Amino acid sequence: MSTIVEARRPGAYAWLKLIEAEAKMVIRDTAGLIVPLGMPLLILVMQGISIEDAGQEVAEGVTVLSAYVVPIIVTMVISMTAVINMPSFLATYRKTKLLRRLAVTPASPAMVLIAQMVVSLVQILLGVAVALTAAFLFFEANLPQAPWAALATLGVCCAAMYGVGMIVASIAPTPNSSVAIGLVAFFGMAALGGMFGGTQNLPETLEQIGSWLPFGAAVEAFQSAWLGESVDLQNWLVPIGWALLGGGVAAALFRWE
Repeated sequence: MSTIVEARRPGAYAWLKLIEAEAKMVIRDTAGLIVPLGMPLLILVMQGISIEDAGQEVAEGVTVLSAYVVPIIVTMVISMTAVINMPSFLATYRKTKLLRRLAVTPASPAMVLIAQMVVSLVQILLGVAVALTAAFLFFEANLPQAPWAALATLGVCCAAMYGVGMIVASIAPTPNSSVAIGLVAFFGMAALGGMFGGTQNLPETLEQIGSWLPFGAAVEAFQSAWLGESVDLQNWLVPIGWALLGGGVAAALFRWE
């Protein structure tokens, strides 16, 4: 008489090993590790050197660099990691049939997705910490006047950018196309969100479009938090909307193979 053995769900040890494996993959991808950390830091240094009144206060206890540069740098770290890096790993796993093989084991493909997000979130926190440390030590930046609003903005910004990243992962057929689409998405959002200059210098239509994209909304929300002002409702709703949109698109279009 045959006995049916029910497969056990992966436990905490399996999750830790999977996260460890994902971390090793990220570390071995030198460009993917350095660019999201190094490029925002480079722009921070360039802006800190080029802005003559970077240390001048625009509000009590808030310098120009803190109010207008630091929010952009933090948003850059988040978006580059979530929109460019994370989708490229998922596209690579899909191309190499890794996700298909995992689908017939207790370690489902969804575990890889979650583990990759955990590792990329650690990378985001590291990148933000490095950028803020450099800003505080070398350019006399200030902590946000509304720290809880800044932390909440960090959370919704991460959710929104992961949503955009999942859209990229859903429509990109190959790893190279994933990087290309991610770069286009990143620079498009960043250009309309203030990375290359104040959004007030854009044509009115483009300025309006930028405010409804997650990059621009996150920058404005971070600026409000640094200045100690209340964050506009739109800047909460926009990233939440993009997070939900990304989840919906991924549920409809994402394929494990």
